[in-house]
Amino acid sequence: MAEEVTATEMKTEQSIAPPPPYTTFSLRYRWYLTILLGYCCLASSLTANIYFPLISVLADHYGVSVQDINLTITLYVVFQGIAPAVFSPLSDSLGRRPVYIASFSLYTAASVGLAFSGRSYAALLLLRAVQSIGGSATLSLAYVVVADYAVPAERGRFLGPMMAATNVGPSIGPIMGGGAILATGNIVWGFLALVIFGASALSLIVLSMRETNRGVVGNESVRPAGPWRTWWDIVFAQGKHFDAREVEIDDGTPSPIRSDDYTITTSIPLIYGVDYGFNDLLVGCCYLAGGAGIILGGVVAGRLMDSNYRYTARESGLPVDRVAGDDMRTFPIERARSRGSYSIIAVSAFAFVGYGWAVERHAHVAVPLVLQFYLGCKSTVVHQVYSALLVDIFPDKPGTAGASNNICRCALSAALVAALQPAVDAMGRSWFFTLVGLWDAVGSIIGVFVLRRHGRRWRDYRQAREIQGSR
Repeated sequence: MAEEVTATEMKTEQSIAPPPPYTTFSLRYRWYLTILLGYCCLASSLTANIYFPLISVLADHYGVSVQDINLTITLYVVFQGIAPAVFSPLSDSLGRRPVYIASFSLYTAASVGLAFSGRSYAALLLLRAVQSIGGSATLSLAYVVVADYAVPAERGRFLGPMMAATNVGPSIGPIMGGGAILATGNIVWGFLALVIFGASALSLIVLSMRETNRGVVGNESVRPAGPWRTWWDIVFAQGKHFDAREVEIDDGTPSPIRSDDYTITTSIPLIYGVDYGFNDLLVGCCYLAGGAGIILGGVVAGRLMDSNYRYTARESGLPVDRVAGDDMRTFPIERARSRGSYSIIAVSAFAFVGYGWAVERHAHVAVPLVLQFYLGCKSTVVHQVYSALLVDIFPDKPGTAGASNNICRCALSAALVAALQPAVDAMGRSWFFTLVGLWDAVGSIIGVFVLRRHGRRWRDYRQAREIQGSR
């Protein structure tokens, strides 16, 4: 009898044992990792934005037209979309740390090549593509690393500061580029700055970044041991995730709005350099407005996400577990993340259209700068919210699912950059921005409506099908 009582007590203790913590990382190390990720993410924004004030100087240096230099931007954006599709699945299988090391090794090597490539336009095209491949996956990788060590209810808390650090790039990049030209008259120094950045980020990753992939180390309590399979299997075995309808909607909703960034950023040198008569340094300073908005947007998005999460939990009568994390199978995460999207999209459309008309009518320079500030803030909020949603609905393979977001966004960005100058020449900036703004608004509103109405049902159906297929 005593043995039966003891056995019963043991079973009772096991049944009420608390769940294991979501992560064993200390709070201090999680904040350190957040800052490190923000610094590494500068590889994408800093590399793109340091280039824009140099467009006319690069054209003179390489003896080509401005349209030829714009082609290098288009090529950069194309590979910006392709790179996450390669590196993100690898990070899901091999681990985050080795993929970060590989990407920054490529990035640093390409930056060295650009600094010493002479006047070869072909080398510029090739090395910018390699640089994009190496640096463009860092943002999507950072999102999944945060998902590795932060429960859904607290992801906004860590994503906000990370994006704030990340979004310094659009502010300081143009100033670094314009300042390098003004001080030295030599584009080499702009590329050397990227060499220094890449080498420092690579060193920090090698020295202090631990593996976080939950498939490799669990809740970071398991000794890392990556499954070394062929690259073909690693990249393409995950293709089943891309047929999910909720992924297609989640990709399509923020992509038009995010692609507006490149439209505005690419047009700034001609708008302020030609129409407003600014020198290279002042043109670089004009990026500060959008950069400040982007920085603020990173902070706002984090708080907004957590607030919307708590509101939806209360509305649904569900508790918020900050220790082990909530069960996304029973949580309406689509409604939580998309809450307030209609208002943001509508106001953004008016701001984007207004920007085009303001620069067309040569309004006071403060008008387009203020609109750049708002559009930068809005773009970051939308991107951060919907990237987090992808991580939420694909917790096992967030990198693979998130890669499709970059493909969609960068494909649209590349198309808009390629069409920008010919379209402006044909219809003027005002009507070009009006057309793009209305298209963005209509497409995004439809995407949000479909996501909120059908997203949960599609997710439940997909998960049930995956469970049935695994039996």
